[in-house]
Amino acid sequence: MDLTFKGEAVSTVGEPVIVGDQFPDFVVKNKDGKNVKLKELLDKPLLISVVPDINTSVCSLQTKRFNTEVDGHSEINFVTISTNTIEQQSKWCAAEDVENMQMLSDVDKDFGRNSNLLIPTMGILARSVWVVDVNKQVIYSEIMNEQTDEPTYDKVLDQLDQMS
Repeated sequence: MDLTFKGEAVSTVGEPVIVGDQFPDFVVKNKDGKNVKLKELLDKPLLISVVPDINTSVCSLQTKRFNTEVDGHSEINFVTISTNTIEQQSKWCAAEDVENMQMLSDVDKDFGRNSNLLIPTMGILARSVWVVDVNKQVIYSEIMNEQTDEPTYDKVLDQLDQMS
């Protein structure tokens, strides 16, 4: 998929799934360094917030925004996935007082390769937001064409409200 990053053309490793498709399986690491698989996150619907680098301003804004929504949507699992290390994510959470959002590290890039969201030339993931139901079906997706733009929060939150 062709995107831009600060106006420069970049591409993902392939075409990501679309609404109606099954979200591909993946393995990421949680804050304790333990492997987490997609099926382990699907005890209820899942919002996946994908950010290129947690230590940048837009990624920080996106993660903090969704962190504020976690308590109001107890019927939804919220996760943020980036290629940052577990240590980088933990330091960021401590500095930004983010406690509700589950941070998952794709340092091995399994999520990025399987979801086709990896931008290989930069070693980062394409900024996007996904809502996946308990059967792995994608019911909402937004991939930012310009990677420095924030997602349309109102649209994804409206989708979550319709599910509750």
